[in-house]
Amino acid sequence: MNIKTFDLIIVGGGAVGTFYTYHALNQGLSVALIEKDTQPQGATVRNFGQVVPSGMNLKWQNYGRESLKIYKSIQDKFDIGVRQNGSIYIASNDEEVQLIEELHIINKKNTYHSVLLTKYECLNKYSGLKNDYCKAGLFFPQEITVEPRTMIHKLREYLIQKLGLIYINNTTVMHTEEINDGVLVITSNGDKYMASKVIICNGNEFKVLYPEIYNKSDLVVSKLQMMQTKPQKNYKLDGSILTGLTIRRYESFQECPSYKTIKAKENPNALEKKYGIHILFKQALDGSVILGDSHEYADAKHIDKLGFDINMDIDTIMINEAKKIINLPTYSIKSRWAGFYSQCKTKDIFEHNVSANVHIVTGIGGKGMTASAGFAEKSLNNIINN
Repeated sequence: MNIKTFDLIIVGGGAVGTFYTYHALNQGLSVALIEKDTQPQGATVRNFGQVVPSGMNLKWQNYGRESLKIYKSIQDKFDIGVRQNGSIYIASNDEEVQLIEELHIINKKNTYHSVLLTKYECLNKYSGLKNDYCKAGLFFPQEITVEPRTMIHKLREYLIQKLGLIYINNTTVMHTEEINDGVLVITSNGDKYMASKVIICNGNEFKVLYPEIYNKSDLVVSKLQMMQTKPQKNYKLDGSILTGLTIRRYESFQECPSYKTIKAKENPNALEKKYGIHILFKQALDGSVILGDSHEYADAKHIDKLGFDINMDIDTIMINEAKKIINLPTYSIKSRWAGFYSQCKTKDIFEHNVSANVHIVTGIGGKGMTASAGFAEKSLNNIINN
């Protein structure tokens, strides 16, 4: 049997796996990207498409800032739908104003450009933003949005057309075996491939290939509910809109001096805490607005506890909160969905070396769209060099 050989095989065609592929191809490596479905179905295509390093702690913000450069560099060569329209955090009270002012100072020290906007600057910039909600805003002009359901496909097309990627879809990896300083990869349909290195970025194959490692891991899965309105007639909302509950949730604000004191005052029994709700807005290319989101958690080995149904009570809470923030022409919903992503309880990402040449990288949490391009570059270099 003729076994095709590559320098690198990536398992999982989501954001993390695809950006590993991008960097490997740019280094001149031959790469096969193996995806279990026709197209990725996971968190990469079930998110807002907000690339917001501003929401991350310093380590991941740096990866996110590198990701911004990579997205824009690719967009200059091939249209993957990048829009540099900025992100804004809208403060709804004095405590949140204090947090955005403190983060603005932190950003200056980190040389990450942000602009404090007054209440009236925010109201003038964002149509429909409610006067009684908005107190001030913190704007990040360098941040971008993408269309999550199309970006990854366009990026992969670029890698195939311009960089020589071999894309193998509808294929599940069932077995890996170290042979003579390389790795034999066997798929569910019996095909065999060889590679110098294998990186597994898909939780499904991770669970199939290494159930003992998977079940002993500290991975948890988060279920997020999102929804999309019908197209908004004669209405434009630029960029990513992140609001007061987001300010109280995102990692970057946890570095602010007053964060702990402000969080301690919150009602621990509030419904937004129970369901991990914070309100985000982003307008899609068809004029519709994506709203969300919520967070429910289960250990990765008990993901079935989360279910796949939509909790309409959560959606009702999110819509009611959203209506307090922005007057949209319509809040009529055309679609609802749940996204799932894995993350670690004790680490910011799950990395495990099964052997010298087989590596698992998953559990990036909600950081994949924002930070995986920058993270994968450094991680790949460590894997290749070691």
